Amino acid sequence: MHDDDLEMDVEMVTIKDEAGRTIACTIEHSVEVEGDEYVLLLPIDSPVEIFAWQENGSDEEAIPVDDEADIDRLFSIAKAVLEEQNLNLKRTAVTLTVEGELPEYEDEDELLEGENSDDQEELQFLASFYHEEQEFGIYAPLDPFFILARMNEDDQPQLLTQAELEKLEPILPMIEDQLLDQFE
Repeated sequence: MHDDDLEMDVEMVTIKDEAGRTIACTIEHSVEVEGDEYVLLLPIDSPVEIFAWQENGSDEEAIPVDDEADIDRLFSIAKAVLEEQNLNLKRTAVTLTVEGELPEYEDEDELLEGENSDDQEELQFLASFYHEEQEFGIYAPLDPFFILARMNEDDQPQLLTQAELEKLEPILPMIEDQLLDQFE
């Protein structure tokens, strides 16, 4: 039996950010709110994050590298380090992603528990590298990484603008609950 025979009817879409970068995703769920259709997208490739390790007194603290210029500066080094694990780092919309099979997660693996607003996020260690005497780590989230988008008049998903996010903020928990209820 071929993998093609096992393929299900999963709708794949590509979304683009303001910088023109794209990311391929599957549409996992949709919900209509106030006449607009919102979709929960799951990237096809595995999302990853780069963290800078900084000393904080006697402890070391992992700080996410969010600045576009910093990511641009570190991208080629991170790409080379991940290629050693047969992973292809991509500069995609919304988040960095890697194409290839992530190493099997084992309980003994190094985990990073990051703070994402009120939620705790567990991240699996993939690789580390140094740049200008600064240590960096590359991690993949253990939980699915969803992207919330709005369907436009051409029935294509679009990333939400900051203004749309602010407008939706009061009802965002309701949208997330509806989408997550569908997902479970």
